[in-house]
Amino acid sequence: QYSLMKDVVSSLKRHRMHEQQFSHHPLLVLSNFGHQQIQVKLMATMFQHLFPSINVHRVNLNSIKRCLLISYDAETQLLDFRHYSVKVVPVGVSKGLRKLLQERFPNLSRLEDISELL
Repeated sequence: QYSLMKDVVSSLKRHRMHEQQFSHHPLLVLSNFGHQQIQVKLMATMFQHLFPSINVHRVNLNSIKRCLLISYDAETQLLDFRHYSVKVVPVGVSKGLRKLLQERFPNLSRLEDISELL
């Protein structure tokens, strides 16, 4: 079973799609591929070689825009593919400063000075 991209986008309340989203390969997460069966090992190796490996010590977190989760169910022998969009947001800052960091312009009409926003 599968869903078309246009059906997924139409079902979302707020969809996030931009050109830079597909400029880098996704972060690949394999779940439940630890079984000793040869076909499961072969599937895991195949998925690992579809995308370049990521060096966690050198990767720029801003370049990771997608995550691909592939989960294997041993009982039904089915694969579950989930494709997520990743968004990096600042944490521990005020709402006004967060908007500035995300390049959105806040409404300054109610403020007398920029320091009130920060």
